Amino acid sequence: MVYLSLLSSLGLISAAIALAPPLTVQDQFHTTFSDDVKVPVVLGVMSRCPDAILCESVFNRVLQRAGDKVDISLSFIARLNNSEPVYGVTCMHGQEECAGNVQELCAAKYHPTSEWWSFVQCQNFQGRDNIGTPETALKCAKTAGIDWGNSKAGQCAGEDGRGPEGIQLLQQSVKDSIAAGIQKSCTIIINGRQVCIRDGTWYDCEGGHTSADFIRQINAEYDRLNNAD
Repeated sequence: MVYLSLLSSLGLISAAIALAPPLTVQDQFHTTFSDDVKVPVVLGVMSRCPDAILCESVFNRVLQRAGDKVDISLSFIARLNNSEPVYGVTCMHGQEECAGNVQELCAAKYHPTSEWWSFVQCQNFQGRDNIGTPETALKCAKTAGIDWGNSKAGQCAGEDGRGPEGIQLLQQSVKDSIAAGIQKSCTIIINGRQVCIRDGTWYDCEGGHTSADFIRQINAEYDRLNNAD
């Protein structure tokens, strides 16, 4: 009787597993063990840059498959300019790009990767000329599950992408990019090492430039960081 009861229990468990929904893209960010070390990945970008948008689309596929192994961040490229009256930096694609940069930095500061990355992808999907507008920010925040009007991220960015906290984040991000030697959008850095650049074309990509190539490099770094045999 105990044996039959055990078989019955196992059958119920198997059925439950079979009926469980597959992992979503967002779920990929929550499947790591608590004691693992994630691979830092930095994308040096400009929010309205076509190369950055293409680069981020490639990394969207990377995160779908290896998001649980990655700690991804954006580092923004602009020119420090004390005479610039609003942002204190000159963004290559105008003040609207500065606003887009601010919005993405604020979302990243106050929300988990699954949410702020969804916000960035939505911004890109709206078209580069709409990135940085208040309307796009509100629409993409809703898509990402962020209450922009009442959240710290929305307060950080401000209604028009000119929030004081967001501007400070942008200035610091630009300084960090300069310190890291990031000059081209998009520059890809995996675990502190520049591995590829997209600037009109792909170059300096010894390990390749497809999503599969980046996944392979991330997996190798993850195994090394976590001493996998």
